[in-house]
Amino acid sequence: MKSLHNQLLKYSARDDWHKGDYKQHSNAVEAHMPDGTKQIIVQTTPPGFPTEDAMRSLIAWHDSDSDTHALVKCALFCYEFVSIHPFRDENGRLSRLLATLLLRKYGYQWIRYVSFEHEIESRKNEYYRVLRACQSQRPGEDITPWVVFFLSSLKNIQGSLMRKLDTQGVLQAISQREKHLLNIIEANPGIKTSEMAKKLGVSNATVKRMLDNLRSAKLIEREGGGPGSYYTLL
Repeated sequence: MKSLHNQLLKYSARDDWHKGDYKQHSNAVEAHMPDGTKQIIVQTTPPGFPTEDAMRSLIAWHDSDSDTHALVKCALFCYEFVSIHPFRDENGRLSRLLATLLLRKYGYQWIRYVSFEHEIESRKNEYYRVLRACQSQRPGEDITPWVVFFLSSLKNIQGSLMRKLDTQGVLQAISQREKHLLNIIEANPGIKTSEMAKKLGVSNATVKRMLDNLRSAKLIEREGGGPGSYYTLL
């Protein structure tokens, strides 16, 4: 993990003094309030021996536990890692990287084709809210909300991947001319049917038939009605 942290900050000169080593100072996660005060969002493990002991315990638990379901185990590992906050900076990003590595270790190889980091970034407020709600009860907290959040994030990115694969399958099934038409629609927002026909060198009737096929394949949708209608990509 220290090596991964070092690689993560490889090109950050300002972090040379601490990258790859556990924190030397307290790094509780704080929020700056409108009135100028600071509020602790995540209370982390103190630096020094407490952090080192906590990390040894976390790794020992991971290596010895054979009862917990792999997905829940990944969720628990990431939660505890972020709660310890062993490094000065980039603990959250590293936790997502570790989640990806652990998921691949346990056979969920599809995770390499999606961005867990992007999913968390898009739900950052919820991410911090759930973390804070659980960690406010430490020690002995109920982290069910965190596990549910973690699993829902995986469900979202897996769903996104499946939709992408479905689209790729459809794209392989349509003709080269229809693919060309998709490119024309994407590059020319609001383009009319007659203009599509000119660009493709075919009749209006042929373009309309192609548009119907693309709509049936759920690749485009029609906006508006009558002469002013146009098509957009889904």
